[in-house]
Amino acid sequence: MEYREVLDRLVSARRFGVKLGLERMTELLARLGNPERRMGLVIHVGGTNGKGSVVAMIAALVRGQGKRVATYTSPHLSTLRERVQLDGVMVSEPQIVEAYAQVAAAGGDELTFFEQITAMAFVIIAAANVEITVLEVGLGGRLDATNVVHAQVAVVTNIAMDHEAILGDTIEKIAAEKAGIFKPNQQIIVGQPVLLHFAPAARLVEELGPVSALVGTHQRRNAALAIAAVQAIGLPVDTSALARVVHPGRFERFADLILDGAHNPHGARALAATLQSLDLKPVLVTAISADKNVGAIITELAGQVSAIVATRYQQDRSLEPEALAAICGTPHHAPELPSAVALARTLGSPILIAGSLFLVGEARIAFLGAPADPVPTSDPPAKPS
Repeated sequence: MEYREVLDRLVSARRFGVKLGLERMTELLARLGNPERRMGLVIHVGGTNGKGSVVAMIAALVRGQGKRVATYTSPHLSTLRERVQLDGVMVSEPQIVEAYAQVAAAGGDELTFFEQITAMAFVIIAAANVEITVLEVGLGGRLDATNVVHAQVAVVTNIAMDHEAILGDTIEKIAAEKAGIFKPNQQIIVGQPVLLHFAPAARLVEELGPVSALVGTHQRRNAALAIAAVQAIGLPVDTSALARVVHPGRFERFADLILDGAHNPHGARALAATLQSLDLKPVLVTAISADKNVGAIITELAGQVSAIVATRYQQDRSLEPEALAAICGTPHHAPELPSAVALARTLGSPILIAGSLFLVGEARIAFLGAPADPVPTSDPPAKPS
């Protein structure tokens, strides 16, 4: 089997949609010999925003102590291989192909896109003999496919309104779903007091951590959570490792471009605060998924940008440029990213590309030369069952 064929098969699995629940994953992993039990010490990271940054910081701190570490994150920006990294290096195409073959042979090809990829990640990580694994929750927490793992440490970064149709229409309901990753005899680290209602023994991390290579005041809070997680597994912390953290697509700068995946109101608010702190008012090139709270995202960003160009990313979840432009109150729109950036450059500088991780992924391929899969893959939209 070739890598392209694996991608084709995973794309076809999108037809199953998103199915929350642990029974299918538990049965599949049992048939695979329970690879989730052979991933070393596990740190499980959930929350509404900041999960990927915290995972990247934890991994950097762990590598700084000479330990072997694996990470599993989602979604990816330009290649599926980004989701599984061993010692900071994304896995190879042959590793993906071999893991898919094992999962499919165990009947996993009847599971959802995310469940299959999660099982593949566990197979790859178990074979790598790492000492520590850092897992990012995909959606919610309680019923997320990653929650079959009994992690030694659980971290929840923050709680904000997102995926309300799936997780609930109040902060308390969403917090209950995120807190579903908490387990007995586990060290729990949280970034918001509301979660203490669900885990009274949790450690609330409120203090700001040291400055990292990732830009923004919110990244100092993420650094504090990462430090607490590493301390919880008994490792010393050398904060100089945070100066080497790389997390693509999070206030990533290249020439006149700023790439940021802010894709919900909470993330957009953090991005706007970062722009204000740097005294920047860029031209915004944006595409947003139709199922997001588009108006709230634009409201958070509008006051901190000089102009807006609406476009779309090249997947079916994207809101059409004309409809997005109407919500933004801008006359500027373009059918795809390259022409949108060209238009934005006639309006000012720098250019901020934000509103969707899918859009940022396209930007990294087009402008930064990031690796691209021969078949684009992405998670299906989350819809209430």
